[in-house]
Order: sequence, then C-alpha cells, then structure tokens
Amino acid sequence: RRLLALAAIYEGASRDKAAEIGGVTRQIVRDWVVKFNAEGPEGLINRKAPGQPSRLNDAHRAALTAVIESGPIPAAHGVVRWRLVDLCQWMFEEFRVTIAKQTMSRELRALGYRKLSARPKHHAQAEGAIDDFKKVSLRAWRKSRAKKASPPRA
Repeated sequence: RRLLALAAIYEGASRDKAAEIGGVTRQIVRDWVVKFNAEGPEGLINRKAPGQPSRLNDAHRAALTAVIESGPIPAAHGVVRWRLVDLCQWMFEEFRVTIAKQTMSRELRALGYRKLSARPKHHAQAEGAIDDFKKVSLRAWRKSRAKKASPPRA
C-alpha cells in the first residue's frame, strides 16, 4: 500500500491521489516520502517504538539471577519462596531501584525464568511418606477381563 502510493507520486500523481490510493491523509503520504528518501524501502516498515530503557543494568540482572538460583533464606529474606513482589522488594533493598511487578516479570522472562513454583512440602514430612500414597502401575501388560454382552434393551 505504501509502495503503491509512492509509485503513484513518482509517476507524477498528486499527493491527494497518492493519499487516496494509500487510504491515508496527505501528511502521512508526506512522511512516507521523507522516510523512503532517507532510508529506501526499509524506511517504510513500521518499527517497534524504543520506549523507556530498562531500570536494570547487567549488574542488577546478574545479582538477580544469583539470588534466584540460591533461593531465599527465610531468616534473612523473610520468605520461603520468591514471588515477584518479594524480588521487587529485594531489588529495592539491595540497589535502591524501584521496579513494578510487571517489569520484574518481563525481566525474569528475558533471563529465561518462567513463573513456576515447586510443589509445597511440609517441613516435618517423612522421607518415604509420598511413596506410600502413590498409585503404582504394574510394570507388565495384562489382558483385560472379557466383558459379558449386555442383554438388549427393550
């Protein structure tokens, strides 16, 4: 669509006609022409807006990775498993960097972490207690019993 509008301009059509072909206003066609003249056809491709840079630098990310890998210390951190709010609080206490939960989630996903948590385990649980409750399948295949045919329904 953009190239068609620009082709019309380069063939001598007016900007109004090019805007009609592109389905946009004259100002947008003008912007397309400026971008095309500056960068060529690649200039017409929409790019992701840069947005605000991250508040975390590489040192913050390295420390965050280390603290996640080592896990929380209940006596020191006051938690038994890391949540996003806990990591945000830790980041503020360590580096005085305030960061939102959503931003922390995005940073963790970029570092390769997913929001998975281990199954809770009671601190006083016996070692073999879970094995006693698990259903164990037989290791060999066995034939099912043949079913008797049901009598026809009336």
